[in-house]
Amino acid sequence: MPEMVVNIYAALTGVSDIAIGNIVGSNIVNIALILGLSASLYPLHVHRSTVWKEIPFALMAVVLVAIMVNDVVLNGMVSNVISRSDGLILLAFTVIFFYYILGMARSGNSPVIDNSSVPSSKLVFYVVVGIGLLVVGGKLAVDGAVGIAAAAGLSERVIGLTIVAVGTSLPELVTSLVAAYRKQPDLSVGNIVGSNILNVFLILGLSSVIRPLPFQSESFIDVWVVVLLTLILFAFMFLGRRHVLDRWQGIGFVAIYVAYTASLFF
Repeated sequence: MPEMVVNIYAALTGVSDIAIGNIVGSNIVNIALILGLSASLYPLHVHRSTVWKEIPFALMAVVLVAIMVNDVVLNGMVSNVISRSDGLILLAFTVIFFYYILGMARSGNSPVIDNSSVPSSKLVFYVVVGIGLLVVGGKLAVDGAVGIAAAAGLSERVIGLTIVAVGTSLPELVTSLVAAYRKQPDLSVGNIVGSNILNVFLILGLSSVIRPLPFQSESFIDVWVVVLLTLILFAFMFLGRRHVLDRWQGIGFVAIYVAYTASLFF
């Protein structure tokens, strides 16, 4: 939701570098920083379906974006852009992903959380207030990020990839760290992989339907960083203990994130 609110406002105001940087940067933060810190805290045992279905689905999502933004090379256009038609294709994949999730839930492979003790009216109130605060926070985040970029002489792309991406990923950070601490690795990993899938299919798709997003050539490296990190995550499932993200691998992810962030500034 934080990524969605920030991206919708960025798309409406025409700040495409913030919108794209937020999604790509959030996916980098999710894998390299959040999953890395979680695995450093407690080795994460990954469910077989996550290894063979959800991680490849996340990889397909970012590869699809890498293809879509190559308009100059593939279509002979004068510039690269994530168009409305691209956005509709991404939203169609969102429907497929939700169909897969519902099918998994119906098969009995997904635990059910009992919230029957909480009144429905109270839950609705929480949702309404939460979304309202997110809308205000999303506007402040985008306006503040643009202001920081101007004041510091940095590009909106760099601000989107760092400050905005980390800020919108804080819920994933808290959820994954708490899940790792409580030794619930499926929740920790599923939170990250699911977020990365929805960031691309749902949020980037919705943003580009609202307004086509021009794609700067400098952002290609960031997209391929996400591809590389997702491939490394998949490879780690077979290095060392099978289907386990160990502490040394988590530390490696954090080191990659530090090096990547340093390269953006220097």
